[in-house]
Amino acid sequence: MNIATNYFKPSIDYQSRVPKYKQLVNCIIQKIDEGELTLGEKLPSINEMSKVTGLAKDTIVKAFTQLREKKIIIAVVSKGYYVAKNIGGRKSKVLFVLNKLSSYKLKIYNCFVDSLGPHYQVDLSVFHYDPGVLSEILIKNLEGYDYFVVMPHFNCNRGKEEAIKLLKSIPEDQLVLMDKYLPEFQGKVACVFQDFGLDIIESMEEAKEQFLKYNRLILVFPPSTVCPYPEEIKMGFLSFCSNYGVEYEIIDEVLSDRELIEKDAYMVIKENDLVNLLHQVRGKQYVQGKDIGIVSYNDTALKELMEISVLSTDFEVMAESAAYMIQKQKIETVQNYFRFIDRKSL
Repeated sequence: MNIATNYFKPSIDYQSRVPKYKQLVNCIIQKIDEGELTLGEKLPSINEMSKVTGLAKDTIVKAFTQLREKKIIIAVVSKGYYVAKNIGGRKSKVLFVLNKLSSYKLKIYNCFVDSLGPHYQVDLSVFHYDPGVLSEILIKNLEGYDYFVVMPHFNCNRGKEEAIKLLKSIPEDQLVLMDKYLPEFQGKVACVFQDFGLDIIESMEEAKEQFLKYNRLILVFPPSTVCPYPEEIKMGFLSFCSNYGVEYEIIDEVLSDRELIEKDAYMVIKENDLVNLLHQVRGKQYVQGKDIGIVSYNDTALKELMEISVLSTDFEVMAESAAYMIQKQKIETVQNYFRFIDRKSL
């Protein structure tokens, strides 16, 4: 069957932010994958495709050129374009780039892989907050993947400009920013992010009754230069304390010999500090949620098991949202869900 007719009508969404040539590329690939186009079958000519879709000829040429570069179609002189590759079962390749390895980052990755399903191959890479390492990863892999998912947290400004420049070289419909919003992209790429400062303020407001029963709030904020935590967390904490006139203290870590004072509440980020604090609370037979308040940042299965209250984003929702944007070719900017989970330790 020669399909250079109106029987072939790819669906082009003129309201979508996905480039029209890319929509056409994806449509043709989908029809090959579903068996509607078979190996050796002829495509409509550029003129015919333009009439069928209403797209400019330059747009059709750009789509066909990309399909030829992928060796999915071939051009035969004086005859036209033909399907050159049977891609049924072909998996789209996704490079998932984490800023660091941690239990909750791996939870996001695993949930993302599960949400995408079997038609995608997801490879993992880590750049350890270093813009230079991220640049190296991108340069090495720019031509090898269909999609890139990146958590753009950096520990310094040196090399950041080059890393962002490389991220901008990725077609907008192939890049997903996760966890952190970058204003340099002006909402032109898919993004699922945390508003770290606002999230802290709103979740502390949600738990206002619990926080305000203590005399003093103590934030344990690690001063790490290698793997820095967002300063917005500290700003959100200070804003809440200022709004309610609460006495507060910010410390670097919970030392093993720290003197605990009744009616203090601790907000802890690192698990090592949480463990040290729990040892001392239990050693002095204080009651969590009454004598000493404890709330931790970012939920884990262990914190749930230990019945520790948390302020946490929903990592599964973040992963599912990113996967959905890839599957449905959505370019949206979405703030992820963040909440206080009360387990009576605060």
